[in-house]
Amino acid sequence: MRICDLKQKEVINICNCKRLGFVSDIDFDICTGCIVAIIVPGMGKIYGLFGRDTEYIIPFCDIKQIGPDIILVEIREDEVLKKCKFE
Repeated sequence: MRICDLKQKEVINICNCKRLGFVSDIDFDICTGCIVAIIVPGMGKIYGLFGRDTEYIIPFCDIKQIGPDIILVEIREDEVLKKCKFE
């Protein structure tokens, strides 16, 4: 599976059946080549017009299943929702 294939899949939290969005990026370990986490953009600031200031950083171990269209994760959203770092 390629990274571009992951970006086309929607992420759903199975704890509350909430749609989190689509994968925007991945975090991987350069030494091992293994995926460490997937990154999904959080809610927009004002109706999504002014960008986003949060993102879900979901550890790979919390992914329960990757299907043809969706990725099922089991997370506590307050633990994986992080502020975006703009530099």
